[in-house]
Amino acid sequence: MMSSVPGSASVETPTADEILRAAAAGAWFPRGSEDARDDLLLVRYPERFGGGVRGSQVTSTRPAAEVLDGALERTRAWGEDVFTFWTNPADDPDLEDELQRRGAVHFDTVTVFARPTIGAAVDVPPGVTAEVVRTRDQLREVDAIDVPVWEQQPLDEDGLDAEFAELTAALSTGEGFRVLGRIDGRAVSTGGCTIVDGFTRLWGAATLDAHRGRGVYRAVLAERLRQSAARGAATALVKGRVSTSAPILARAGFTRYGEERGYRLTL
Repeated sequence: MMSSVPGSASVETPTADEILRAAAAGAWFPRGSEDARDDLLLVRYPERFGGGVRGSQVTSTRPAAEVLDGALERTRAWGEDVFTFWTNPADDPDLEDELQRRGAVHFDTVTVFARPTIGAAVDVPPGVTAEVVRTRDQLREVDAIDVPVWEQQPLDEDGLDAEFAELTAALSTGEGFRVLGRIDGRAVSTGGCTIVDGFTRLWGAATLDAHRGRGVYRAVLAERLRQSAARGAATALVKGRVSTSAPILARAGFTRYGEERGYRLTL
């Protein structure tokens, strides 16, 4: 089965296994973070994002208990006392039972979704718009949304400079972008994309509490699909929280491919 995107040759539709592997491969490395990879990927988050260590992408011939022992040892060596792990169907071995056995707390579940970037339109109500972030002022508006939604510290001027440089570089290479959503002109929602190997990974969707349920998330979603298709990405990947965005994504033509569950272990 073949699909195509504007300005590109036809490409083969990815299989379910390819979609799950691509979803598992996505990881965020915040500016100022540290990372290590052995049996799994570990990322130490900077204080601005709450600190702690996030684990994912397990590939090992060792037993789950040994893999987890190594991850916790590295977490302690970094001076951190909170280890967060997201399961994925592509993990080998699966750490979920071992995390539960050690008392890790399950705090969230997301559904892995995918759909072609072109095809079924996403309905957007009147008065709701979305735009690609291209200026420092727009980036300030993005930060004003992210800070309360993600409970993170605001960018200082140096941080804004660095983030704007990263944004500009990604736009120029076609590797990614951010979108800002507005209701009657006010910036209230945002979301980003990273484009890799024909996939566009949708991440960081955030909407201010007072403006949820009014269609702005859908506007940000529709613009990310449109812009991704224009940049040559045929398939969109996204992880939707079961309690919030997953039902919207299902109605927007996304197909469910599995779940990831988040666990947190305090050392």
